[in-house]
Amino acid sequence: MNEVRGSAGLPDTLVFRLGTLGSVIGDRFAQRIERHDLKPKHVGLLTALGQGSFASQQELAGRLGVAPSLVVSLADHLESLGALRRVRDPRDRRRQALTLTDRGLELLAACTAEARTLDAELTAHLGEPERQALHAALGSLAAQEGLPTD
Repeated sequence: MNEVRGSAGLPDTLVFRLGTLGSVIGDRFAQRIERHDLKPKHVGLLTALGQGSFASQQELAGRLGVAPSLVVSLADHLESLGALRRVRDPRDRRRQALTLTDRGLELLAACTAEARTLDAELTAHLGEPERQALHAALGSLAAQEGLPTD
């Protein structure tokens, strides 16, 4: 019982800190990309497409760990922005693939710039060695979970 009241409680755990920071920072990022008419899940799809330009909606759903219907919904919005186009796979006409357009690449670059600016603001009080150590540690954790690190 004392542990809960003392300094070694839940706020002292890595899980709590990363979760809380992730939520706060995710909200800040969402506010910044809103002017592009995007939400973080749209950026996730743009990022996945940026890593491999010709992927079916089904494959993308598996890669992102979401329902195929969500990919369809996200792709509909991105298509309305001119950020991607749907193309029938010439090898399998039943398969519809998504590719980024030049506008999609521009949006992805703009979101990357927003994220880098937020990174700089978030870590402004850290010294360069601390920033590098934090980046390396989070990269290691992400890799362990099978998340993109580049």
